[in-house]
Amino acid sequence: MSTEAPPDDFDFAATGRRVIEVETRGLAEIAGRIDGAFSEACRALLACRGRVACSGMGKSGHIARKIAATLASTGTPAFYVHPGEAGHGDLGMITDADVVLALSNSGETDELLMLLPVLKRQGNVLIAMTGRPASTLATAADIHLDVSVPEEACPLHLAPTTSTTAALALGDALAVALLEARGFTADDFARSHPAGSLGRRLLLHITDVMHAGDEIPRVGEEATLSEALVEMSRKRLGMTAIVDAAGCLVGMFTDGDLRRALDDEARDLRTTRIAEVMTRTPKSIGSDALAVEAAQLMERHKINALLVVDDGRKVVGALNIHDLLRARVV
Repeated sequence: MSTEAPPDDFDFAATGRRVIEVETRGLAEIAGRIDGAFSEACRALLACRGRVACSGMGKSGHIARKIAATLASTGTPAFYVHPGEAGHGDLGMITDADVVLALSNSGETDELLMLLPVLKRQGNVLIAMTGRPASTLATAADIHLDVSVPEEACPLHLAPTTSTTAALALGDALAVALLEARGFTADDFARSHPAGSLGRRLLLHITDVMHAGDEIPRVGEEATLSEALVEMSRKRLGMTAIVDAAGCLVGMFTDGDLRRALDDEARDLRTTRIAEVMTRTPKSIGSDALAVEAAQLMERHKINALLVVDDGRKVVGALNIHDLLRARVV
Protein backbone atom coordinates (compact mmCIF):
# COMPACT_ATOMS: atom_id res chain seq x y z
CA MET A 1 0.00 0.00 0.00
CA SER A 2 1.42 3.35 -1.01
CA THR A 3 2.13 5.78 1.81
CA GLU A 4 2.48 8.75 -0.53
CA ALA A 5 -0.01 11.59 -0.18
CA PRO A 6 -2.44 11.99 -3.09
CA PRO A 7 -1.71 14.81 -5.55
CA ASP A 8 -2.98 18.24 -4.58
CA ASP A 9 -5.51 18.19 -7.41
CA PHE A 10 -7.04 14.82 -6.42
CA ASP A 11 -10.83 15.18 -6.74
CA PHE A 12 -12.25 13.63 -3.57
CA ALA A 13 -15.70 15.05 -4.31
CA ALA A 14 -15.84 13.34 -7.71
CA THR A 15 -15.06 10.00 -6.10
CA GLY A 16 -17.73 10.58 -3.47
CA ARG A 17 -20.32 11.43 -6.11
CA ARG A 18 -19.40 8.33 -8.13
CA VAL A 19 -19.92 6.10 -5.08
CA ILE A 20 -23.37 7.58 -4.44
CA GLU A 21 -24.30 7.18 -8.11
CA VAL A 22 -23.19 3.54 -8.22
CA GLU A 23 -25.08 2.71 -5.03
CA THR A 24 -28.17 4.56 -6.26
CA ARG A 25 -28.23 2.41 -9.40
CA GLY A 26 -27.91 -0.67 -7.23
CA LEU A 27 -30.86 0.41 -5.08
CA ALA A 28 -32.95 1.06 -8.19
CA GLU A 29 -32.37 -2.53 -9.28
CA ILE A 30 -33.37 -3.84 -5.85
CA ALA A 31 -36.58 -1.77 -5.95
CA GLY A 32 -37.51 -3.32 -9.28
CA ARG A 33 -36.97 -6.76 -7.79
CA ILE A 34 -39.41 -6.44 -4.88
CA ASP A 35 -42.02 -8.98 -5.89
CA GLY A 36 -43.83 -12.08 -4.71
CA ALA A 37 -40.85 -13.37 -2.75
CA PHE A 38 -40.76 -10.13 -0.77
CA SER A 39 -44.48 -10.41 0.01
CA GLU A 40 -44.02 -14.07 0.97
CA ALA A 41 -41.21 -13.08 3.36
CA CYS A 42 -43.42 -10.42 4.93
CA ARG A 43 -46.23 -12.92 5.46
CA ALA A 44 -43.81 -15.40 7.05
CA LEU A 45 -42.49 -12.72 9.40
CA LEU A 46 -46.01 -11.61 10.33
CA ALA A 47 -46.96 -15.20 11.09
CA CYS A 48 -43.88 -15.77 13.25
CA ARG A 49 -44.89 -17.01 16.72
CA GLY A 50 -41.46 -16.28 18.18
CA ARG A 51 -38.80 -13.79 17.12
CA VAL A 52 -36.81 -13.08 13.99
CA ALA A 53 -33.24 -14.36 14.37
CA CYS A 54 -30.99 -12.34 12.06
CA SER A 55 -27.54 -13.68 11.24
CA GLY A 56 -24.57 -12.97 9.01
CA MET A 57 -20.78 -12.87 9.02
CA GLY A 58 -18.49 -9.88 8.51
CA LYS A 59 -20.11 -6.89 6.84
CA SER A 60 -23.29 -8.92 6.34
CA GLY A 61 -23.29 -9.45 10.09
CA HIS A 62 -23.25 -5.70 10.69
CA ILE A 63 -26.21 -5.29 8.34
CA ALA A 64 -28.03 -8.18 10.04
CA ARG A 65 -27.56 -6.44 13.41
CA LYS A 66 -29.06 -3.24 12.04
CA ILE A 67 -32.01 -5.08 10.48
CA ALA A 68 -32.70 -6.86 13.78
CA ALA A 69 -32.61 -3.53 15.65
CA THR A 70 -34.95 -1.88 13.14
CA LEU A 71 -37.41 -4.77 13.22
CA ALA A 72 -37.43 -4.80 17.04
CA SER A 73 -38.09 -1.06 17.29
CA THR A 74 -40.96 -1.18 14.80
CA GLY A 75 -43.05 -3.94 16.30
CA THR A 76 -41.37 -7.15 15.08
CA PRO A 77 -39.43 -8.85 17.92
CA ALA A 78 -35.97 -9.66 16.57
CA PHE A 79 -32.39 -10.28 17.66
CA TYR A 80 -28.98 -10.93 16.14
CA VAL A 81 -27.06 -14.17 16.54
CA HIS A 82 -23.46 -14.53 15.39
CA PRO A 83 -23.25 -17.61 13.12
CA GLY A 84 -19.79 -18.53 14.39
CA GLU A 85 -20.93 -18.43 18.01
CA ALA A 86 -24.15 -20.23 17.05
CA GLY A 87 -22.07 -23.25 16.09
CA HIS A 88 -20.60 -23.27 19.59
CA GLY A 89 -23.74 -23.11 21.69
CA ASP A 90 -25.57 -19.91 20.78
CA LEU A 91 -27.83 -21.83 18.42
CA GLY A 92 -29.82 -22.56 21.58
CA MET A 93 -31.02 -18.95 21.34
CA ILE A 94 -33.13 -19.92 18.33
CA THR A 95 -36.33 -21.82 19.13
CA ASP A 96 -38.60 -23.69 16.75
CA ALA A 97 -41.04 -20.77 16.86
CA ASP A 98 -38.48 -18.36 15.37
CA VAL A 99 -37.98 -17.30 11.76
CA VAL A 100 -34.34 -17.10 10.67
CA LEU A 101 -33.18 -14.28 8.37
CA ALA A 102 -29.71 -15.15 7.04
CA LEU A 103 -27.55 -12.67 5.12
CA SER A 104 -24.65 -13.63 2.86
CA ASN A 105 -23.75 -11.84 -0.36
CA SER A 106 -22.03 -14.94 -1.75
CA GLY A 107 -24.56 -17.35 -0.29
CA GLU A 108 -21.64 -19.64 0.56
CA THR A 109 -20.63 -18.44 4.03
CA ASP A 110 -19.40 -21.57 5.82
CA GLU A 111 -20.56 -20.48 9.28
CA LEU A 112 -24.14 -20.07 8.00
CA LEU A 113 -24.17 -23.23 5.90
CA MET A 114 -23.06 -25.23 8.94
CA LEU A 115 -26.29 -24.21 10.72
CA LEU A 116 -28.65 -25.31 7.93
CA PRO A 117 -29.12 -28.97 8.98
CA VAL A 118 -30.00 -27.99 12.55
CA LEU A 119 -32.41 -25.26 11.44
CA LYS A 120 -34.07 -27.60 8.96
CA ARG A 121 -34.41 -30.34 11.57
CA GLN A 122 -35.85 -27.84 14.05
CA GLY A 123 -38.39 -26.67 11.48
CA ASN A 124 -37.45 -22.99 11.34
CA VAL A 125 -38.63 -20.96 8.37
CA LEU A 126 -35.45 -19.74 6.68
CA ILE A 127 -35.38 -16.49 4.72
CA ALA A 128 -32.09 -15.92 2.89
CA MET A 129 -30.87 -12.59 1.56
CA THR A 130 -28.05 -13.20 -0.93
CA GLY A 131 -26.52 -11.80 -4.10
CA ARG A 132 -26.48 -15.20 -5.81
CA PRO A 133 -29.84 -16.92 -6.37
CA ALA A 134 -28.11 -20.18 -7.33
CA SER A 135 -25.96 -20.30 -4.17
CA THR A 136 -26.19 -23.02 -1.54
CA LEU A 137 -27.87 -20.74 1.02
CA ALA A 138 -30.36 -19.36 -1.50
CA THR A 139 -31.47 -22.79 -2.73
CA ALA A 140 -31.72 -24.19 0.80
CA ALA A 141 -33.91 -21.32 2.01
CA ASP A 142 -37.69 -21.42 2.18
CA ILE A 143 -37.76 -17.88 0.79
CA HIS A 144 -34.94 -16.17 -1.09
CA LEU A 145 -34.56 -12.40 -1.47
CA ASP A 146 -32.22 -11.49 -4.31
CA VAL A 147 -30.00 -8.53 -3.36
CA SER A 148 -27.50 -8.86 -6.21
CA VAL A 149 -26.14 -5.56 -7.54
CA PRO A 150 -24.47 -4.66 -10.88
CA GLU A 151 -21.23 -3.53 -9.23
CA GLU A 152 -19.65 -2.56 -5.96
CA ALA A 153 -18.78 1.10 -5.48
CA CYS A 154 -15.29 0.00 -4.50
CA PRO A 155 -13.14 0.40 -7.67
CA LEU A 156 -11.39 -2.88 -6.83
CA HIS A 157 -14.81 -4.61 -6.67
CA LEU A 158 -13.72 -6.12 -3.36
CA ALA A 159 -15.00 -4.07 -0.41
CA PRO A 160 -18.74 -4.66 0.20
CA THR A 161 -20.32 -1.28 -0.56
CA THR A 162 -23.27 -1.33 -2.94
CA SER A 163 -24.15 -4.86 -1.84
CA THR A 164 -24.35 -3.95 1.86
CA THR A 165 -26.34 -0.80 1.07
CA ALA A 166 -28.80 -2.90 -0.93
CA ALA A 167 -29.19 -5.45 1.87
CA LEU A 168 -29.71 -2.70 4.42
CA ALA A 169 -32.35 -1.01 2.25
CA LEU A 170 -34.19 -4.28 1.71
CA GLY A 171 -34.14 -4.88 5.46
CA ASP A 172 -35.68 -1.43 5.97
CA ALA A 173 -38.30 -2.27 3.34
CA LEU A 174 -39.23 -5.42 5.26
CA ALA A 175 -39.45 -3.56 8.57
CA VAL A 176 -41.62 -0.74 7.20
CA ALA A 177 -43.90 -3.12 5.29
CA LEU A 178 -44.45 -5.07 8.52
CA LEU A 179 -44.93 -1.84 10.49
CA GLU A 180 -47.71 -0.74 8.16
CA ALA A 181 -49.31 -4.18 8.05
CA ARG A 182 -49.41 -4.30 11.87
CA GLY A 183 -50.87 -0.80 12.14
CA PHE A 184 -47.86 0.20 14.25
CA THR A 185 -48.29 3.79 15.51
CA ALA A 186 -46.09 6.61 16.79
CA ASP A 187 -47.29 5.75 20.31
CA ASP A 188 -46.12 2.15 19.82
CA PHE A 189 -42.74 3.43 18.63
CA ALA A 190 -42.45 5.73 21.65
CA ARG A 191 -43.11 2.84 24.03
CA SER A 192 -40.00 1.09 22.71
CA HIS A 193 -37.99 4.33 22.86
CA PRO A 194 -38.87 5.73 26.32
CA ALA A 195 -35.42 7.28 26.80
CA GLY A 196 -35.48 9.17 23.50
CA SER A 197 -36.89 12.59 22.74
CA LEU A 198 -39.78 11.07 20.78
CA GLY A 199 -40.67 8.86 23.74
CA ARG A 200 -40.75 11.82 26.08
CA ARG A 201 -42.86 13.83 23.66
CA LEU A 202 -45.40 11.07 23.07
CA LEU A 203 -45.61 9.41 26.47
CA LEU A 204 -45.28 12.23 28.99
CA HIS A 205 -48.63 13.58 30.16
CA ILE A 206 -49.52 16.84 31.84
CA THR A 207 -50.07 14.98 35.10
CA ASP A 208 -46.43 13.82 35.00
CA VAL A 209 -45.04 17.36 35.10
CA MET A 210 -47.68 19.61 36.66
CA HIS A 211 -47.81 20.94 40.22
CA ALA A 212 -50.85 19.62 42.07
CA GLY A 213 -52.55 19.86 45.45
CA ASP A 214 -51.08 22.47 47.80
CA GLU A 215 -48.44 23.34 45.20
CA ILE A 216 -51.06 25.04 42.99
CA PRO A 217 -51.06 28.84 43.43
CA ARG A 218 -54.67 29.97 43.79
CA VAL A 219 -56.74 32.62 45.53
CA GLY A 220 -60.45 33.37 45.70
CA GLU A 221 -62.25 36.05 43.74
CA GLU A 222 -62.48 38.28 46.81
CA ALA A 223 -58.73 38.24 47.50
CA THR A 224 -56.76 41.46 47.28
CA LEU A 225 -53.92 42.03 44.89
CA SER A 226 -51.44 41.94 47.76
CA GLU A 227 -52.79 38.54 48.91
CA ALA A 228 -52.40 37.22 45.37
CA LEU A 229 -48.79 38.45 45.29
CA VAL A 230 -48.06 36.63 48.53
CA GLU A 231 -49.47 33.41 47.04
CA MET A 232 -47.41 33.86 43.87
CA SER A 233 -44.25 34.38 45.92
CA ARG A 234 -44.91 31.28 48.02
CA LYS A 235 -45.63 28.95 45.07
CA ARG A 236 -42.96 30.42 42.73
CA LEU A 237 -44.65 29.70 39.41
CA GLY A 238 -44.91 33.30 38.29
CA MET A 239 -48.71 33.28 38.40
CA THR A 240 -51.77 32.35 40.42
CA ALA A 241 -55.18 30.97 39.57
CA ILE A 242 -58.27 32.85 40.68
CA VAL A 243 -61.07 30.45 41.56
CA ASP A 244 -64.67 30.65 42.70
CA ALA A 245 -66.08 29.01 45.82
CA ALA A 246 -66.24 25.64 44.02
CA GLY A 247 -62.59 25.82 42.97
CA CYS A 248 -63.42 26.48 39.34
CA LEU A 249 -61.23 28.72 37.22
CA VAL A 250 -62.45 32.28 36.75
CA GLY A 251 -59.17 34.06 36.03
CA MET A 252 -55.40 34.15 36.20
CA PHE A 253 -52.85 36.69 37.37
CA THR A 254 -49.25 36.60 36.18
CA ASP A 255 -46.01 38.54 36.59
CA GLY A 256 -46.90 40.31 33.34
CA ASP A 257 -50.29 41.34 34.76
CA LEU A 258 -48.47 42.71 37.81
CA ARG A 259 -46.21 44.92 35.68
CA ARG A 260 -49.24 46.28 33.87
CA ALA A 261 -51.05 46.90 37.16
CA LEU A 262 -48.08 48.84 38.53
CA ASP A 263 -48.27 51.23 35.58
CA ASP A 264 -51.30 52.72 37.36
CA GLU A 265 -49.57 54.77 40.06
CA ALA A 266 -52.87 55.44 41.82
CA ARG A 267 -53.54 51.76 42.38
CA ASP A 268 -53.32 50.56 46.00
CA LEU A 269 -51.98 47.00 46.09
CA ARG A 270 -53.49 46.39 49.52
CA THR A 271 -57.05 47.28 48.66
CA THR A 272 -57.36 46.45 44.95
CA ARG A 273 -59.33 43.25 44.46
CA ILE A 274 -57.60 40.66 42.27
CA ALA A 275 -60.79 40.33 40.21
CA GLU A 276 -60.21 43.90 38.96
CA VAL A 277 -56.81 43.18 37.40
CA MET A 278 -56.85 39.46 36.56
CA THR A 279 -57.02 37.98 33.06
CA ARG A 280 -60.56 36.67 32.80
CA THR A 281 -60.10 34.24 29.90
CA PRO A 282 -56.76 32.57 30.64
CA LYS A 283 -55.40 29.73 28.55
CA SER A 284 -55.81 26.34 30.22
CA ILE A 285 -55.36 22.70 29.33
CA GLY A 286 -57.00 19.42 30.29
CA SER A 287 -55.32 17.02 32.69
CA ASP A 288 -55.46 14.17 30.15
CA ALA A 289 -53.40 16.09 27.58
CA LEU A 290 -49.80 15.35 26.66
CA ALA A 291 -47.02 17.54 28.00
CA VAL A 292 -46.01 18.37 24.43
CA GLU A 293 -49.49 19.84 23.87
CA ALA A 294 -48.86 22.24 26.74
CA ALA A 295 -45.56 23.26 25.13
CA GLN A 296 -47.30 23.86 21.81
CA LEU A 297 -50.02 25.93 23.48
CA MET A 298 -47.46 28.07 25.30
CA GLU A 299 -45.49 28.63 22.10
CA ARG A 300 -48.56 29.46 20.03
CA HIS A 301 -49.84 32.06 22.48
CA LYS A 302 -46.41 33.26 23.68
CA ILE A 303 -47.12 32.52 27.34
CA ASN A 304 -44.95 30.89 30.01
CA ALA A 305 -47.50 29.25 32.31
CA LEU A 306 -50.70 27.23 32.14
CA LEU A 307 -53.42 26.12 34.50
CA VAL A 308 -54.70 22.55 34.29
CA VAL A 309 -58.44 21.99 34.65
CA ASP A 310 -60.79 19.01 34.70
CA ASP A 311 -63.99 18.67 32.68
CA GLY A 312 -65.85 20.92 35.14
CA ARG A 313 -63.19 23.69 34.87
CA LYS A 314 -61.96 22.93 38.39
CA VAL A 315 -58.26 23.78 38.77
CA VAL A 316 -56.31 20.55 39.34
CA GLY A 317 -52.79 21.62 38.41
CA ALA A 318 -50.40 24.30 37.23
CA LEU A 319 -47.16 24.33 35.29
CA ASN A 320 -44.76 26.72 33.63
CA ILE A 321 -42.17 26.56 30.88
CA HIS A 322 -39.44 25.57 33.36
CA ASP A 323 -41.35 22.40 34.25
CA LEU A 324 -41.39 21.43 30.56
CA LEU A 325 -37.70 22.28 30.17
CA ARG A 326 -36.81 20.07 33.15
CA ALA A 327 -38.81 17.25 31.60
CA ARG A 328 -36.95 17.86 28.30
CA VAL A 329 -40.20 18.23 26.40
CA VAL A 330 -38.94 21.49 24.87
